[in-house]
Amino acid sequence: MTKTQTKVNVKTVERVILPPPVHMVGDGFRVHGFFPSSVLSARRMSPFYLLDYNSKFVFPPSRNLLGVGPHPHRGFETVTIAYHGKIAHHDSRGNAGVIGEGDVQWMTAGSGILHKEYHEEEFNRKGGLFQMVQLWVNLPAKDKMTEPRYQALTNSEMGRVELPDGDGSVEIIAGDFRGVKCPAKTFSPINLFNLRLKKGKTVEIDLPENFTTAMVNIEGSSLINGTEKVPEDNFVLFNNDGRRFILEALDDLTSLVLSGEPLDEPVSAYGPFVMNTPDEIRQAIEDFQNGKFGELEG
Repeated sequence: MTKTQTKVNVKTVERVILPPPVHMVGDGFRVHGFFPSSVLSARRMSPFYLLDYNSKFVFPPSRNLLGVGPHPHRGFETVTIAYHGKIAHHDSRGNAGVIGEGDVQWMTAGSGILHKEYHEEEFNRKGGLFQMVQLWVNLPAKDKMTEPRYQALTNSEMGRVELPDGDGSVEIIAGDFRGVKCPAKTFSPINLFNLRLKKGKTVEIDLPENFTTAMVNIEGSSLINGTEKVPEDNFVLFNNDGRRFILEALDDLTSLVLSGEPLDEPVSAYGPFVMNTPDEIRQAIEDFQNGKFGELEG
């Protein structure tokens, strides 16, 4: 514990969670679904609703384009973070693009959109190492029916803080770290960082006490506050009991840190729809069936 960290403001670990059993999303995403689950409810994880983690996996070359075909979304945002491999996407509004290694796509589904995502064509043909995260961020009730939009964040566009003495760096996907901000726009207060730390080095992370705060070790293992060891691919949930925690890299480390202000609102969800009431879910299904989300070929 450093001089600047006291027992009063330390953010402690609530639990460390092993990666759940793998399941496939479509035929291109081999994921551990950390939440929502019987252990981590939507209410506990608010404003985040879902986290799917595709840990490192080598996909063989394929003639068939691997991924997920057209599907609807309403009422939330998807944040797709590519660590290895490339993902192509298309939607019912004519948007298309490729998420490359180190890049992020922040899609606001809002009032409704059809979307599909696949391994990028050349990567699909050659195969290779694939690793990604998809995080669903719930929208406040007042913004559920906002106009859909995309924010494409290349790695070079993110905010970045170089840690002293070459110890590592922090890539800021959303929010701010030590006064450095990212251009990503959010509907509620959120901090989302890729923290890269060299073996044996430490960093102090300062986040609001009342925010839901968690972390996934994407690469390497770590030690939190000198006591909690977290292996690679494990998920950490922090208590809402302080502002600061100390992270030590036991190996060269990459960790995804997520922290957001909880939405004190009811959640009603069904598949790809995340709303506030069952009536809103029924309306979303009806609108989708009536073609109000547009059209998208498979």
